Amino acid sequence: MSTENLQLRPIQPHDDAAVAALIRAVMPEFGADGPGFAIHDAEVSTMSAAYAPPRHAYFVVERAGRVVGGGGIAPLQGGDPGVCELRKMYFLPEARGQGAGERLLRQCLAFAREAGFQRCYLETLSAMKQAQKLYQRLGFERLSAPLGNTGHFGCNHFYALDLTKPAP
Repeated sequence: MSTENLQLRPIQPHDDAAVAALIRAVMPEFGADGPGFAIHDAEVSTMSAAYAPPRHAYFVVERAGRVVGGGGIAPLQGGDPGVCELRKMYFLPEARGQGAGERLLRQCLAFAREAGFQRCYLETLSAMKQAQKLYQRLGFERLSAPLGNTGHFGCNHFYALDLTKPAP
């Protein structure tokens, strides 16, 4: 699958069930289904409503009318108002390793800059090695401790990106 076959667009209410199913399918694959993981967030079932407020955005990646990935930006809970969080960025196996993640991440970061954020934070897991490579390639730097109050105490890798610098 190439990225030419993919459509990247803002989430719509009719996407909620597909996005929830995607999150609930992918997270256990990486051992992220216990307490302290985003799979248990109330917003998973109603992502379009959760990302409707100002300075929030969630994008879906669609192939032939089927949601195969997604990711979003929202203000970091319990943190500096200039810091956003990359949230719930996941892809089905069939959509990995083909450039869709980078395309989506660049879209999320462009939105974050447009929304006036100065820094982007994210949390991930040791098992998500390909995602970490992407984050580092796009300029994210590893942090020694979490920021804000995400409630995702199951995550063990933390990264941040200075959004005031030009994108690589």
